[in-house]
Amino acid sequence: QVQLVESGGGLVQAGDSLRLSCATSGRTFRSYAMGWFRQAPGKEREFVAAITWSGAGTYYAGSVKGRFTISRDNAKNTVYLQMNNLKPEDTAVYYCAADLRPIGTASSKVAEYDHWGQGTQVTVSS
Repeated sequence: QVQLVESGGGLVQAGDSLRLSCATSGRTFRSYAMGWFRQAPGKEREFVAAITWSGAGTYYAGSVKGRFTISRDNAKNTVYLQMNNLKPEDTAVYYCAADLRPIGTASSKVAEYDHWGQGTQVTVSS
C-alpha cells in the first residue's frame, strides 16, 4: 500500500505562484509513476501533470503547459508541482496519485492510478 499526503495549497491572486508537495510512504517510491490531478466544483477530475518513476519523462495538460512543472525527489519520497502564473480557472482541489504498475511511462488517465491523496485546495482570485 501507498499513503499520499498533499500540502502547499492556499489562496493566492492571479499571477502568483504556489508549490504543492506530495509526501509518500509505503512501497518503494522510486518504482512508480506519479500524477497530479484537479477537480473543480461541479466538474470531473482532470489530469494536470505526470512524471515517470525516474523523473526522466514529464507530461502536462495543455491548459498548464509552460506554467506548471512536475518534479520528484526519490530520496525524499516526494513529488512536487510548481505552479506559476496562476489563473482563476486553476482553482480546484489538487490531488496527487500513484500508479503502481511497472511501466516506463506515466498516464494521464484517472482510472490508471491506484492510490490517491486527500487533496489540497488551491484558490486563485482575480
